[in-house]
Amino acid sequence: MPHFTVVPVKDQTQASYDSLEGINWVDYRDTGQDSFDQQDTVSSDGHGNHKEDSPFLSSPDSDGKRNDFYDRNLALFEEELDIRPKVSSLLSRLVSYTSITQGAKEHEEEESAETSRRKTPKSPNMGTLMGVYLPCLQNIFGVILFLRLTWIVGMAGIIQSLLIVIMCCSCTMLTAISMSAIATNGVVPAGGAYFMISRSLGPEFGGAVGLCFYLGTTFASAMYILGAIEIFLKYLVPQAAIFHSTDPLGNDSTLLNNMRVYGSICLSLMAVVVFVGVKYVNKLASLFLACVIISIVSIYAGATHECSVDLKCFPCCCCRICMGNVTEPSQLWDRFCLPGNLSTAQCDDYFIQNNVTEIQGIPGLGSGVIRDNMWSDYLQKGEILEKAGLQSVEAHSPVENFLNYVSADIATSFTLLVGIFFPSATGIMAGSNRSGDLRDAQKSIPVGTILAITTTSLVYLSSVVLFGSCIEGVVLRDKFGDAVHKNLVVGTLSWPSPWVIVIGSFFSTVGAGLQSLTGAPRLLQAIAKDNIIPFLRVFGHGKTNGEPTWALLLTGLIAELGILIASLDMVAPILSMFFLMCYLFVNLACAVQTLLRTPNWRPRFKYYHWTLSFLGMSMCLALMFISSWYYAIVAMGIAGMIYKYIEYQGAEKEWGDGIRGLSLSAARYALLRLEAGPPHTKNWRPQLLVLLKLDEDLHVKYPRLLTFASQLKAGKGLTIVGSAIQGNFLDSYGEMQAAEQAIKNMMEIERVKGFCQVVVATKVREGVVHLIQSCGLGGMKHNTVVMGWPYGWRQSEDPRAWKTFINTVRCTTAAHLALMVPKNVSFYPSNHERFTDGNIDVWWIVHDGGMLMLLPFLLKQHKVWKKCKMRIFTVAQMDDNSIQMKKDLATFLYQLRIEAEVEVVEMHDSDISAYTYERTLMMEQRSQMLRQMRLSTTERQREAQLVKDRHSLVRMGSLYSDEEEEPVEVPPQKVQMTWTREKHEAEKRNRNNAPENFRELMSLKPDQSNVRRMHTAVKLNEVIVNRSHDARLVLLNMPGPPRNTDGDENYMEFLEVLTEGLERVLLVRGGGREVITIYS
Repeated sequence: MPHFTVVPVKDQTQASYDSLEGINWVDYRDTGQDSFDQQDTVSSDGHGNHKEDSPFLSSPDSDGKRNDFYDRNLALFEEELDIRPKVSSLLSRLVSYTSITQGAKEHEEEESAETSRRKTPKSPNMGTLMGVYLPCLQNIFGVILFLRLTWIVGMAGIIQSLLIVIMCCSCTMLTAISMSAIATNGVVPAGGAYFMISRSLGPEFGGAVGLCFYLGTTFASAMYILGAIEIFLKYLVPQAAIFHSTDPLGNDSTLLNNMRVYGSICLSLMAVVVFVGVKYVNKLASLFLACVIISIVSIYAGATHECSVDLKCFPCCCCRICMGNVTEPSQLWDRFCLPGNLSTAQCDDYFIQNNVTEIQGIPGLGSGVIRDNMWSDYLQKGEILEKAGLQSVEAHSPVENFLNYVSADIATSFTLLVGIFFPSATGIMAGSNRSGDLRDAQKSIPVGTILAITTTSLVYLSSVVLFGSCIEGVVLRDKFGDAVHKNLVVGTLSWPSPWVIVIGSFFSTVGAGLQSLTGAPRLLQAIAKDNIIPFLRVFGHGKTNGEPTWALLLTGLIAELGILIASLDMVAPILSMFFLMCYLFVNLACAVQTLLRTPNWRPRFKYYHWTLSFLGMSMCLALMFISSWYYAIVAMGIAGMIYKYIEYQGAEKEWGDGIRGLSLSAARYALLRLEAGPPHTKNWRPQLLVLLKLDEDLHVKYPRLLTFASQLKAGKGLTIVGSAIQGNFLDSYGEMQAAEQAIKNMMEIERVKGFCQVVVATKVREGVVHLIQSCGLGGMKHNTVVMGWPYGWRQSEDPRAWKTFINTVRCTTAAHLALMVPKNVSFYPSNHERFTDGNIDVWWIVHDGGMLMLLPFLLKQHKVWKKCKMRIFTVAQMDDNSIQMKKDLATFLYQLRIEAEVEVVEMHDSDISAYTYERTLMMEQRSQMLRQMRLSTTERQREAQLVKDRHSLVRMGSLYSDEEEEPVEVPPQKVQMTWTREKHEAEKRNRNNAPENFRELMSLKPDQSNVRRMHTAVKLNEVIVNRSHDARLVLLNMPGPPRNTDGDENYMEFLEVLTEGLERVLLVRGGGREVITIYS
């Protein structure tokens, strides 16, 4: 690592230079003490972006000096320094970085500037040995090594036991490689596996796996406590048992009850110790570690001892061995026979029919017993332990003699032993949990963890071989050491005394239980403080010093459930599932990050590959189902439920995780596939662009447009919600963001799944056109536009609303997009309403590609419209065969698989009514009058426009407004109208011509084409109102706008007449392509 020497510039500004940077300045030339400026500090904005509270000193006497300094050195970046820190400030901040308690805060929000001035952080100084290697050894070696490994070797044999050890240790080694890559990819705050998984796979996976890791650690504490109590009651103080069984077959239940009582007492005492202070647990950690090391050394010392141990005990081994003539009773005779004559004594049937002898339980390395222990000898529950390879005769013994035999307490199999042994391979996360205390975490974590796993793997492998080479098979299969005077089996092998193992294993299991009971509440507190699971927030609180009181209480309750199970062999597979789930996702996180090749993935540990991660993930999954398939399904179900809960209810977090990168890669791939061509008719669905109107306060004016969109889409397909703001982008950027947030909030309320886009344009009409042209990406572009009806256009003298509306209709037609205009949208149902009856009426007048058929079907998928029936009306002219039309339409709907009633409405030719003529005349008179009024005010508006302040505040324009600006409200004293003789004469002539204009309006004759259009609108409206006045929704073909823009206002009137008297109307205009097909 390069070394730097920092020497300040020597000039007349030296006095203020030391405090100029606003950081913790260290002068290496003098005292080495920190001197702090009291006003300029580097702080964080809470999002990982460091900023300077004040890049310049605010004292008036030093302003000139500082500005002079910046003018000469950094004048080009003066504006940047107002919002961004200098490189020296940033580097000083990073140097003083210290890891904090996991999950308490994000590491970017580590501490405030004031705290950093008051406290000098203690630099971490732990190396690989003390910080990672030894803690990992202490956590990996545990209760299984001392209490169950001999039994596993006896049941599975040496070959299968080695296979079990290799499988479990290989799984943890591959996980350690993946963990090392993640841990060396940047600074990992104290937090270990949860932090790595959550920041690599996102809050959903992180929360699910974090809780699984928490449950595994909690059940591990229960397992260690049960192991300690088993040692206490079986080997240390058997007289302490509270419950005693009078039934020889009831010993198992009695032992379980004793375990429950003493386990609960021990758990309570440990919880009190953890509550009082963790420092006492940490002080005892070295003692517990010494007990583990001494116990393991004593095993190897005893195994290599040359002399065999001649056991003065009854190993109860049943085999056929010629004993020769017996002239006097032996210990075996006294045990199995009643006192009396040797020839007539009553003996146990099994004893009589089988040759029974005493053998050495620990024959030693040179005895050749390894050949007998090579293969498995699985037993069923209640089966008597016998020497493998020798036949015996089954015989029924009296119940009172059953205590003379050692029998299997549970049925054993290879899969069961895998689940029991795997917890002895866990504990590899101990180093990453201490990353905040390490001098060089990115070096120590990989080296220390991999060395610890290598060491423990070698110990397990050698122990399997030693146990199988030194101990008789029937003694190995004796789980509780009943055949060796109720001593711990592995203890009989130790040197110099069995008590070394017994006492050492007791203290090591107690220490491991304390460590688990200490770590689990802090892990839960970290998850709670990350605020990703709402119902866990209460467990983020604790004592004033940060101790997780509530989390400790919950941990104690869950651990008590494991204590009540009371069987070490049943608790071990449970925590195996949770640890395997955690390791699986550590491998998944490494594989995803490696395959995505994200720019931030730059681990210092180079000896990893995505294939190793996938192999580790596969092994974890396989071990889960090998150990216990039903436990595996339960564990995966718990993780899945937590994942979905966080996805739907939890707080959204952006941690730059790999799942987000995976989503981006998948989206890119899918978009490139979609770009290959337009979707087939069978895959066509409306991809909506919803154009919203906002009021002056940036609130959505018609939220029922979003409600309608959500009901139509039902969560499928693409929905883009857009709006346009009138103004300049540079001045209106903040307003645009506020509008986007308002729309997003309304989308969330209305449960619209989609995207929001707001554009700023000088004219709202141009903004709408920009949205229609540019929304979407690649193949995910909108094909349907939804916009509201311009209400009040008749009453307003301003033509902008309906002109923008018609312009949007023309743009959608030119872009070959479908168009939907919900009229009277405020009467549309909300998502909470239900229509229990009623009809959705479709008036199919012209063919539009099938839009009118498809839209009711999509609406009926939503619960609001589900109970409504569909009716389709079509119009027949005089020369059409209405009966045949009805049959053909029914056949067409049958082939479309759409259930609907069909009706053909005949419209007879009729004369144009006086009402139609009068309605047309009124329409044209109104249009002419408004046109004259606008012409008479043109000059005045032009003068007002000249005095308008072009830097006035940007106003929110109506979505349906034209490019003309609104009249400017200018104070009267500031308006100066310039009058010339020509303008005065023109104004005078206009006033004189007013009566003539009025007479011209009264004598106006309507245009015949307008009369015909009005006649069609009136007749259709009469038929529709007559048949569909009580319909829940009426869908209707929307006529196209006139080619000549002079008739735009008349077009609006035609649409009004066509839809009069209908409560809910949806005007539909097709996009020029078929959207529904009869083919499969």
